[in-house]
Amino acid sequence: MLYHAYQTQAYALAPWRMLARAIGAHGRPAPKAATANADRWPAVDTDRWPFDVTPPPWQDHAWFARWTALCEAFARTRITHDRPAFGIASVESDGREYPIVEEVTHRTPFATLLHFRKDGAPEQPRVLLVAPLSGHFSTLLRETARTLLGDHDVWITDWHNARDVPLEEGRFGLDEYIDHMIAFLRVLGPGAHVIAICQPCVAALASVAILAQDNDPAQPASMTLMAGPIDCRVNPTAVNRLATERPIEWFESSLISRVPLPHKGAARRVYPGVTQLAAFMNMNLPRHVRTFGEMIGHRIDGEHDKADTIARFYEEYFAVNDLTAEFYLETVERVFQTYELPLGRLHYRGNPIHPPAIRRTALMTVEGERDDICSIGQTVAAQDLCTGIHPYRRTHYVQTGVGHYGVFSGRKWSGSIYPRVRDMIHVNSH
Repeated sequence: MLYHAYQTQAYALAPWRMLARAIGAHGRPAPKAATANADRWPAVDTDRWPFDVTPPPWQDHAWFARWTALCEAFARTRITHDRPAFGIASVESDGREYPIVEEVTHRTPFATLLHFRKDGAPEQPRVLLVAPLSGHFSTLLRETARTLLGDHDVWITDWHNARDVPLEEGRFGLDEYIDHMIAFLRVLGPGAHVIAICQPCVAALASVAILAQDNDPAQPASMTLMAGPIDCRVNPTAVNRLATERPIEWFESSLISRVPLPHKGAARRVYPGVTQLAAFMNMNLPRHVRTFGEMIGHRIDGEHDKADTIARFYEEYFAVNDLTAEFYLETVERVFQTYELPLGRLHYRGNPIHPPAIRRTALMTVEGERDDICSIGQTVAAQDLCTGIHPYRRTHYVQTGVGHYGVFSGRKWSGSIYPRVRDMIHVNSH
C-alpha cells in the first residue's frame, strides 16, 4: 500500500508541478542554446515545452521574482524514476581532448556494464567502477567517473530500476549481485582494477575472494574500497543503529511494497527508492530546507549560476532507483545486523567466502574523517580480513575534512584522494 499511496499522490500533484514549472521558467534567463538545459529544466525550449514563456510586462517587479523562484522550488521537489544522463561528452587525458562514447559491454535484466570509451586514446589501466545500489542511480558517480577517465579506461555498473524489471526475470539478492560483479570482472579480463564506492564494498571484497579461491584469471590487479560498511560494529553511525533497532521482520513488513501497475515490474516486491530518499532527507532535513532557501535567494538576486548548481544536484538527488526486496533485506540483515563478512560467516551460493585467499590483488581502503554513514574504522577493517596480501601491497588513507560524499566527489576527492588511488592502480598495473 505504501507504494500505491505514493504513486497516487504523485499523479495528483503532477499537473500542479507542471504549472509551477511553467511559472518558474519565467524567472530564469533564456539559454544561449538548447544544450544549456543540461539539467533538463525546460525553460524556453518551446519545441518541448507546451507553455508560452514570453516574458510578461511585470517581469522586473520584485514580487514576480519571488513568485517564480518559489514555483521553481516547488516544481524541483518532483521525484523521478528515470536514470539521468551521465553527460560526459569528452575528457582531457595526457594533454589531449578525447570524445567519450557510452558503450554497452554487457547487459542483464538487472544491470548494464557501461563502458566510457575514449576514441583514439592509448591503452590505459582498465577500471571497473562499482556504483552503489542504494536508492539512487549510478550517475551519482558521474564526477568520480569523469575524474578517473583522465588516466584510466573506465567501466561502471549501471544498476537498473527494479520497478522496470518484469517479475518473470526472477530474484535479485546478494548472491545475484555478486554474480554480476564476477561476470563484469570476467568481461574486463585479467589485470583489471576494481573501485567500489560505499555499499558495494562488501560484495566487491566477496567477489574478489571468490575469484581468488577459484584461482580465476579474472582476479583484479587491485581493489580500492571507499567508504564502505565492511565491519559495521566499528564506531557505529545513526545508519547502523537504525538497522539494529528492529528485527529484519519489521523491515520486511514496514518498508517493502509491491510495484503497482502500469510499470513493467508490476507485482515485484521492492524497497522503494522514494523510501530511501525520505530516510536520507530526514537525516539532514534542516540542511536540505536551507539549501532550497539558498536556491530561491540566488534566483531572486539574479545569481542564476549558483541557483542552477543547486538545481542540478537535486535533479540527481530526486531521481530514485527501487531495490528488489531480497537484495535490500539480505543487505540489511547480513551486512548491518549479523556482520557476516567480518565474522567469517559470509557465504556465496552455499559456500564460505575466505578473504585471506586474496593474494594477487593489491588493496587500498579510503575513509572520510567526517563520514556519518560509514564512519572511520568500518572500511579499513578489510585490511585485517585480507591477510594473504603482502603488507607492502596494502594501503589505507583517511581524508580529513570530508563527509561521505566528499570521499568520491568534490575538491578533496579530485585533489587529494584521486592522486593516491591513481598511483596505486598504476603501480599495480602490468
